Amino acid sequence: MSKLPVYTRLVSAVLLVATLAGCAGMQERQKKEDAEWAATAPVTQPTPPPADGSIYHDMQNLELFNDPRAHRVGDILTINLVEAMQASKTSETTTSKTDKNTLNAPEVLGHTLSVKGGNTADSNLNSANSFDGAGSSTQSNQLTGEFTVTVSQRLSNGNLLVRGEKWLTINQGQELIRLSGIVRPEDIEQDNSVDSTRVADARITYTGRGVLNSANQQGWLARFFNSKWMPY
Repeated sequence: MSKLPVYTRLVSAVLLVATLAGCAGMQERQKKEDAEWAATAPVTQPTPPPADGSIYHDMQNLELFNDPRAHRVGDILTINLVEAMQASKTSETTTSKTDKNTLNAPEVLGHTLSVKGGNTADSNLNSANSFDGAGSSTQSNQLTGEFTVTVSQRLSNGNLLVRGEKWLTINQGQELIRLSGIVRPEDIEQDNSVDSTRVADARITYTGRGVLNSANQQGWLARFFNSKWMPY
């Protein structure tokens, strides 16, 4: 058995190192992204003042009439997912063009040029072009359910910046849903819930990780042949 050439082994080693580096970089990005989406903890309250018999202290958080709706950093809020969108587009184009030109036979010494003494040497130029194209596209999606997030920031105008994620592990796969956006306190219902259609700048992600998700994805070589970089 002949040994592999040196350059073949070198190329194989470079590809292996690049693959391992890419996997490690992907894992680091996922860890960083997961840390950014972690639940927001409530703001740490200052040390309570010593007991001096007073009922109220300005440094102590005391709510005589507690509102069950989310309004502070770290509070939880339930999002009712009621996303349903449908879009369709149809286009049709038809063009037609016909050209017809006649060139009279030239005159030589006052006589019209003829062919075989009879027919004149007139020339006709005819062209016809036509195009007929049609296309249609239809897309629809629907996402329903309930999803609970936390308040990560209270903006200067009183609106709440909410963010949260939900993991569901089934067998060898993980389902992940993430949501972030801005909610007005006036849109929060008495049961501490708000519809997703009331969330401004909403970003909803529904994806998966694991064996099942990888099985539903094309390999990198197949993606290359199906990408815009493939010239054929």
